[in-house]
Amino acid sequence: MQKTQTKILVVEDDKNAGYLLTENLKLSGYDVVLAKDGEEGIEQFEQAKFNLCILDIMLPKKDGHQLAREIRKGDADVPIIFLTARIMDSDKIEGFKHGCDDYVTKPYNIEELLWRIKAILKRTTIISPAEEKTEFDIGKYHFRYSERKLKIAKDSFNLSTKEADLLKILSRHQNKILSRSTIMNEVWGRDDYFVSKSLDVYLTKIRKYLKHDPDIEILNIHGHGYKMIVR
Repeated sequence: MQKTQTKILVVEDDKNAGYLLTENLKLSGYDVVLAKDGEEGIEQFEQAKFNLCILDIMLPKKDGHQLAREIRKGDADVPIIFLTARIMDSDKIEGFKHGCDDYVTKPYNIEELLWRIKAILKRTTIISPAEEKTEFDIGKYHFRYSERKLKIAKDSFNLSTKEADLLKILSRHQNKILSRSTIMNEVWGRDDYFVSKSLDVYLTKIRKYLKHDPDIEILNIHGHGYKMIVR
């Protein structure tokens, strides 16, 4: 059972669905706040520190995508799960573009959703052991994973959690090939089509951060995965 200080915001306009989800989360030991529309959702979010947000997409006043954007302005790293009846791949991709960590279509199995929540919270709240390396020299860059900071000369970049996690696994395996599956499972906790699309987006971001050192290159090794070369 999770500790009660794990706080979850649920934004769901369907009264019955909201009640059932909230009660199941409370039975699992979570501290839950329920909001019935997008405006109430952002109001609740601004009043407390949440460990996870579960947002319906089809919300009155502010839809889930708009709400997610506003939440991201206040906390770039809080995990977000979208709940929706939309099943088109384009809708799911749109959800990931707005920064969600998972996308669950209705009707959903509550047991599966609870396990998804546990997996996300485990990834986002785990503290690295003291003996695990958290600082890396990458060519001319210095990367402090614990602070999510990447520095080169006088320039400093603040990374998001996913960017830092991705750069960490690449840094740990400099000049070695990593499979897409290994990267996706370590950073996102699963290997599927939508995570694969997210990986491509984040790799593009990492390449942009590292462009100031021409001796660093992230190669796509066709049929195998990726290799961060540091010459």
